[in-house]
Amino acid sequence: MKSSLSIIHKPSPNFSQRRSCPTDILLLHYTGMPSCEDAIGWLCNPESQVSSHYTITESGEIYQHVDEAMRAQHAGASFWAGESDINSRSIGIEICNPGHTHGYKDFPKKQVAVLADLCREIIARHNIPPQRVLAHSDVAPERKDDPGEKFPWKIMAEKGVGLWVKPEPLDRKGGSFSRGDIGAHVGAMQRMLSVYGYGLEVSGTFDEKTEAVVKAFQRHFRPKKVDGIADPSTIATLHKLVMAMPSIQNGR
Repeated sequence: MKSSLSIIHKPSPNFSQRRSCPTDILLLHYTGMPSCEDAIGWLCNPESQVSSHYTITESGEIYQHVDEAMRAQHAGASFWAGESDINSRSIGIEICNPGHTHGYKDFPKKQVAVLADLCREIIARHNIPPQRVLAHSDVAPERKDDPGEKFPWKIMAEKGVGLWVKPEPLDRKGGSFSRGDIGAHVGAMQRMLSVYGYGLEVSGTFDEKTEAVVKAFQRHFRPKKVDGIADPSTIATLHKLVMAMPSIQNGR
């Protein structure tokens, strides 16, 4: 399928053959560098050993670095829904934004509009399910924060990209639990996170990894407050999200 978008080709040497598996994840990142020029240079530098399939600038220019048929090196150590070689299963898009360490800012409307157009084309080419349009922080919650809580997942979903449910209000009543808590209520939350795809053992212990996964979930689906505490708003939003999954809907 030929793209209808204007794409600038700037190849990266940092790619390899995919292993034999479907390309069924679309993974979104922010560049996290002071400038977009720095980020593109790094992605195309053989010494970096990192790359992505695409980069989108603040003004909406699309750069392609790696052919979609090849395995770009963007996810690093990661996990989703039983799979650990996320690079082999995914298309990676870097979105120019300085990120949390260089002055994190809102994503411009033009950038988001072009990103949505590109994502829809990729989703159509590879038949990627909505629940497998993911943040880097989803697949690597202990290492990564991107594209972060300012990324407009709701707007993207309205444009046909990704799965989204309306977050429950922060003042929802009920109990909260956090690191150090143990019990069946913790295990039930861990199970829901695991069902969605997060790499989390159902242990019944709210440990450091559970906190990191809760933060990743909040960044994506309840971004008004990212603190790693499983408050009533977080738990109710997670339950709504799991129930909205096509596999759950079809199993009813």
